[in-house]
Amino acid sequence: MQFLLLLIIVPSFALVGLGSYKSFGDAENVVAKVGGQAITQPEYEAAQREQMERFKQMFGAQFDPKMFDTPDARQGILDNLIAQRALSVEAARKNLSVADAALQKSITSIEGLVGPDGKFDGERYRSLLAIQGMTPAMYEQRLRQDMAVQQLNAAVQSTAFAPKTVATRLSDINEQERTVQELLFKPADYAAQVKPTADMLKAYYDKNSRQFEVPEQAKAEYVVLNSDLLAAQIVVTDKEAADFYEQNKKRFGIEEQRRARHILVSLKKDASAADKAAAKVKADQLLSQVRKTPADFAKIAKASSDDTGTADKGGDLDFFGKGMMTKPFEDAVFKLKANEISDLIETDFGFHIIEVTAIKPETIKTLDEVKPEIVADIKKQKAAKQYSEVAELFTNTVYEQADSLKPVADKLKLKIETVSNLTRLPNPLAPPDARYNNAKFLKALFADDALKNKRNTEAVEVAPSTLIAGRILEYKPVAKRPFADVESIVRERVIAEESALLAKKAGEAKLVALKAADDVAGFGAAKVVSRTKNDGINRNGFENVMKADIRKLPAIASADLGNQGYAIYRISKVAQSDKTDPARRKAEQDQIANALAQQEMLAYIDVLKQKAKVKILKPVVKARTAADDLAPTDTAAK
Repeated sequence: MQFLLLLIIVPSFALVGLGSYKSFGDAENVVAKVGGQAITQPEYEAAQREQMERFKQMFGAQFDPKMFDTPDARQGILDNLIAQRALSVEAARKNLSVADAALQKSITSIEGLVGPDGKFDGERYRSLLAIQGMTPAMYEQRLRQDMAVQQLNAAVQSTAFAPKTVATRLSDINEQERTVQELLFKPADYAAQVKPTADMLKAYYDKNSRQFEVPEQAKAEYVVLNSDLLAAQIVVTDKEAADFYEQNKKRFGIEEQRRARHILVSLKKDASAADKAAAKVKADQLLSQVRKTPADFAKIAKASSDDTGTADKGGDLDFFGKGMMTKPFEDAVFKLKANEISDLIETDFGFHIIEVTAIKPETIKTLDEVKPEIVADIKKQKAAKQYSEVAELFTNTVYEQADSLKPVADKLKLKIETVSNLTRLPNPLAPPDARYNNAKFLKALFADDALKNKRNTEAVEVAPSTLIAGRILEYKPVAKRPFADVESIVRERVIAEESALLAKKAGEAKLVALKAADDVAGFGAAKVVSRTKNDGINRNGFENVMKADIRKLPAIASADLGNQGYAIYRISKVAQSDKTDPARRKAEQDQIANALAQQEMLAYIDVLKQKAKVKILKPVVKARTAADDLAPTDTAAK
């Protein structure tokens, strides 16, 4: 889990935002400290939610939130947060920075922000940030920090390489071909020899009694409390919406945007005085041309601008708002009037000649346009505030009214749901949003107090800000099916088991004979296999073929295939493939290099964690075992 999270997150800070994890809360909420910086419990919970959302987008309907409800998963998220913070601390210590141009390029490359016409959609950009409670300035500051951290990642991972001799050797091993014949001893060929007696059948039934059990099942009712349910109960008045709108008008505003074009005479930061003077002379000449014939600005830009990204478009930069360009450039643009041409503007990139071609004034969306968004926000805020108080009431009512869920359901306007065929373990076929299908809740539901005494379970947290409580309505214990009902099944299984043993015995005898004297009788047609192509050979058999000692041919390998019988393989030829695929070999070399890069990155993070003197102040999980998770809970004792 740690390795998977590292692969997904560390190279993608810009998508998540290290800066989004702002420290808040008091000292008792601090989970860990890295380089003197706190990682708080709310931070951890936010990271957990973001992880779940990312995996939900990756896996879609196959996503199972229970994968995050394990000690290893929770510890993995904390370890990853610590790694991120350690990298951030080191980036700050090394004074790593990001140029404005690089920041702009990163933002404009975000999918969905550039329309089919190639124009950056500034309004959508601000709207998406507003949904997350951020302004462009906030996001860009965080993105700048994250990109600085990426410089550390690149510096470490780019040093890894796969030696060509190693990559070539591994590719040769993958492409090595072995000519194989198979001799299969099938259980079905020996079934007629098996004559099961009554004693054999009874012995199998007694020895494998669990195969013939009907598992315990329960019917239960339950109630769920979460912030979404609370939000649905909240009514937002028109006055509240209007007040919120007035207090947060800037959030619904579209800042002034300007469209400009420019001509760049590039200049390196460390340019000599002579180079700078020459560049200025060239820029002055271009400025004179533009002032003389303003209508030819685009033509002059196309012919003379050093900005390769905009020269072909006549220097056009499209519409942009404040914070999108380097400071001197932005200041000049927002001082100019429409169709006005600037003097020479010097930035880190060189000398610019700028013309503002259009201005979109600042606008603010009307209350009616944003009212649904405001109502949803107010409900969400109120529900979050109410949850801790209501959760305590939910927990206390479930405990006090231990023989019925109706009091808590009536008091909090919750719906009582009923579910049948429950077992102690979660059902993999249950709907993904089935809150009852949770290991912690099922453990509480099948505990003695709930099972035998028909009392309510305690309130169990099955997801962030989600509590559930339930009680058993009906219970059927484990039952063993009578022998008479399953005798035919027992007979089939005994015959299959004994037939497999006879097939194995015959195969082992043949193997001994083949080792004494080579004999091709009975073997099938020759097949050519390699580590990238097994040509239909059973997996276990294929592994043994590729492990076989081939120093002396023909070589013999064998495999016990269980209920499929026993197989012997005769390897008559070993050769290197004459169909080398350069593209695949290059891909294999890249895979080796990537694995080494990840290994070096993990080692580097370990060093940074030691340097930052990481302290775990409040472990997010308590070490548990499988036995702990299956052990019954005595609620009354608690």
